[in-house]
Amino acid sequence: MTILYSLVSRGTCVLAEFTTTSGNFTTVTRSILAKLPPQDTRMSYVYDDHTFHYIVDGGLVYLCMAEGALGRRIPFAFLEDIKNRWIDTYGDRGITALAYGMNEDFSRVLQKQMDAFSRERDPNMDRVGRVQGEIEEVRQVMVENIDRVLERGEKIELLVDKAENLNQQAFKFRKQSTALKRAMWMKNLKLYALVAFILGVIVLIISMFICGFDFHKCSSSHAEPPSAPPLASPPPPPPPLRPPLNSTLALGRKLGS
Repeated sequence: MTILYSLVSRGTCVLAEFTTTSGNFTTVTRSILAKLPPQDTRMSYVYDDHTFHYIVDGGLVYLCMAEGALGRRIPFAFLEDIKNRWIDTYGDRGITALAYGMNEDFSRVLQKQMDAFSRERDPNMDRVGRVQGEIEEVRQVMVENIDRVLERGEKIELLVDKAENLNQQAFKFRKQSTALKRAMWMKNLKLYALVAFILGVIVLIISMFICGFDFHKCSSSHAEPPSAPPLASPPPPPPPLRPPLNSTLALGRKLGS
């Protein structure tokens, strides 16, 4: 007979929690938190072989899940102890704290007290006697509240919500995973763009240092012109034209006559 799960929350915003086992009871817990009235109250939800007990006090919810055989006296004594320890440690800081803002420190307190109140022979069980009178005063009210819940079919609705919430949580997880991947991709893209920009600026600065502010040192217009090819020697003059042989013979005959 043990207390398996406990939390402190502000509405549905969980500030600290601890569990000794695994299961889908966190889904049921979120359903219970969404249905709780804002005014101070105490109530129990019977769920199969387990019972969810909670106290609403000062805008905060102190809740635990225990085996049904443990009864109600010890779980509510545990919740009273947790409430007092929370107030002594944090005061009213829980009214404005972020989700899981106290989980790192107070989850260890939850673990220690869950173990203490789950054991039959423990010095902390003396706390049960000190708060037993107060628990007895609200016992009848608590039982009547449970009866009204059962009459309204609250437990049946809670069982239906269990399956629906599991599907919704799975879809929500996939959706959040996709959004997270997209966000990480965009973050990496921005990082790569920033690195490329910085490298470009560095290359530009180095180039300006080497080539000058306006790159005149590296400009092609200021480069030395290529040397002209050597002048070619003029071609030799053509040989003198010689008259044809037939014309020479004819001229000789004419002169001889």
